[in-house]
Amino acid sequence: MSYQPPVNTTRGTSSLATVSLVLGILSWLVLPFIGAIGAVICGHMARGEIRRSPPDAKLEGDGLAITGLVLGYLQMALWLLVILLVIGAMVLGLSSSHWH
Repeated sequence: MSYQPPVNTTRGTSSLATVSLVLGILSWLVLPFIGAIGAVICGHMARGEIRRSPPDAKLEGDGLAITGLVLGYLQMALWLLVILLVIGAMVLGLSSSHWH
């Protein structure tokens, strides 16, 4: 019988997935827009990294990456809504001043 070394089955978590989650949380607490952009970028990069990892040492963290993506995209959508509301209020404010 020949000696066969054990197969490396250690499964690490993607660092980018962790960063995405942390930035997603921070985007709601202290880094509103910048954190959201970072969460989305890192989340997409993490999902690609996880998909490309070899099957015998598959990276984990897809759930972390998805959570970071969701938090980041929700924060960006909120900012877009606020910007649209401000622009709408300005337009309505300007148009109503012509009628008085």
